[in-house]
Amino acid sequence: MNKDSKIYIAGHRGMVGSAILRNLQFLGFSNFVLKTSSELDLTNQAEVDSFFKSEKPEYVFDAAAKVGGIVANNTYRGQFIYENLMIQNNIIHSSYKYGVKKLLFLGSSCIYPKDAPQPLKEEYLLSGKLEETNEPYAIAKIAGIKMCESYFKQYGCNFISVMPTNLYGPNDNYDLEKSHVLPALFRKFHLGNALSENNWEEIKRDLNKRPIEGVNGNNTKEEILSILSKYGITTAVPFEQETQITLWGSGNVYREFLHVDDMAEACIYIMLNVESDNLYKRLNQTHINIGTGLDLTIKELAEKVKEVIGYSGKVFWDSSKPDGTYKKQQDIKLMTTLGWEFKIKLEDGIKSVYSNYCY
Repeated sequence: MNKDSKIYIAGHRGMVGSAILRNLQFLGFSNFVLKTSSELDLTNQAEVDSFFKSEKPEYVFDAAAKVGGIVANNTYRGQFIYENLMIQNNIIHSSYKYGVKKLLFLGSSCIYPKDAPQPLKEEYLLSGKLEETNEPYAIAKIAGIKMCESYFKQYGCNFISVMPTNLYGPNDNYDLEKSHVLPALFRKFHLGNALSENNWEEIKRDLNKRPIEGVNGNNTKEEILSILSKYGITTAVPFEQETQITLWGSGNVYREFLHVDDMAEACIYIMLNVESDNLYKRLNQTHINIGTGLDLTIKELAEKVKEVIGYSGKVFWDSSKPDGTYKKQQDIKLMTTLGWEFKIKLEDGIKSVYSNYCY
């Protein structure tokens, strides 16, 4: 991939896609073809085919997907499997059809079986049952991995899949219904802290920037308190400062987190340095784990976020809500052997992301 190569980043406005774009621009790449979802419906086969036929990108980063946390995955099961299958099928097939030189497909660590040995090795794919709450999304991503692998085997396509662990960073989704765990923690503790300080100016600013179910800073205090309460941000007595944050699950499950800028750097490294034929000859596979190899409990994560934000109220864990898979630690030996390691420590990443959130 040369500095003037034509590059298509699917999902360039999302957290991962925008990070890949930023990193490529920093490195001096400038020949991008970018389309928003309103300009190109990636679930529409005819539109995607026409786009690839006319633009003929040389390199493709497929970071487009319908994503969300445990609530969204479990609630919108049909949408998650349908939209993700359609998006990736159209992009991967059109990349083959119109001669893309190399494609990088982004999967997820949820592809691995719920009870797989830890840490999760690439070879554990399809070795057991999936976690029920995100099964539709996982099945879609597994199909994408196998599609890339199959197109390599049949057509010789230089298509590689990467399996990121839980990601966080700029342009994350802070929707309390659909977000992943870390952005949800950021927002809950931030709003809880503002509520405990009776800082209605900040609460209204936050809601004006990111309305919750249509409720923004222009709603009454009663309406705002009601929507905050729905998502576990409450006061013992309305308009008094003692607050409680309710978090889903026991907090005792383990998760691993990688800053999205590290993920983007890893994707670009693979695009520049790793070929699917060498990968397959070496390991009989075309997918690679991307992560830190380090995990912690959700309770420990919540404490780190709580400390950074300065929240001093109560925290309640609702163990009636699902935890998801107990542990999802990635085995990153392959990526380390290929020559890349993460750089941003979780504590530093949390501080920088919260600063970005408040901006």
